[in-house]
Amino acid sequence: MHPYLITAKPGRIRRTLTVIRVWSVRILAFTVMTLLGAAVLLVRCARPLINYLATRAIYLELWAAQRIGRPPVSGLVGAGLTDEFIAEFHRARRTATAGSPR
Repeated sequence: MHPYLITAKPGRIRRTLTVIRVWSVRILAFTVMTLLGAAVLLVRCARPLINYLATRAIYLELWAAQRIGRPPVSGLVGAGLTDEFIAEFHRARRTATAGSPR
């Protein structure tokens, strides 16, 4: 008989600690996933409100620019940024895979 083939079964305390470790990691991972999911949902739900507020701010800035006779700088910059974000979004949608690694 070879002595290295005889293995001791882990004790009850060690098995309990292993179970606690495994489940604590699972609970931590679930908590992180839940918090990230809530953050993403919050951002996605707030997006229409942010877009509305940005549009109103641009109109207000245009109105103020007409009253004082200066060009509306922030509206032009914001429109350029918006166009670039839209182009990047559509570019990402065209090149994204539907979960199938190739």
